[in-house]
Amino acid sequence: MVDHDAIEILSRLFKLLNDKNRLKILFTIGKDKKSVSEIVEETGLSQTLVSFHLRPLRESGILSAERKGAFIYYSLTEPTLIDILQSLAGVKIRDETGTEEKDYLFPPMRFMCYWIKKGKEV
Repeated sequence: MVDHDAIEILSRLFKLLNDKNRLKILFTIGKDKKSVSEIVEETGLSQTLVSFHLRPLRESGILSAERKGAFIYYSLTEPTLIDILQSLAGVKIRDETGTEEKDYLFPPMRFMCYWIKKGKEV
């Protein structure tokens, strides 16, 4: 059995990721650094909403922030989180050039495959 602390940590992570807009932001940033204006442009979310979601992601340690002049750039502290999320969602991982697909970090679980398939039928 996994200990109580590990369950608490996973629970906090899933609460942070339990929002479509936060996931959009994370996937937009990916393994790059993005400014708030780039995130706004690529997600189609308002600047206020993006800033609202960036704060808890930064405070949790999932994102780091770096100021360059007038801009703040956000990046994932652990870029492999994107690989894990893509694998869970059944999306093949692309190499650094973005041209060639790699194997899954781990293949999607059966229930995720079911959800993916059901989503395409709707």
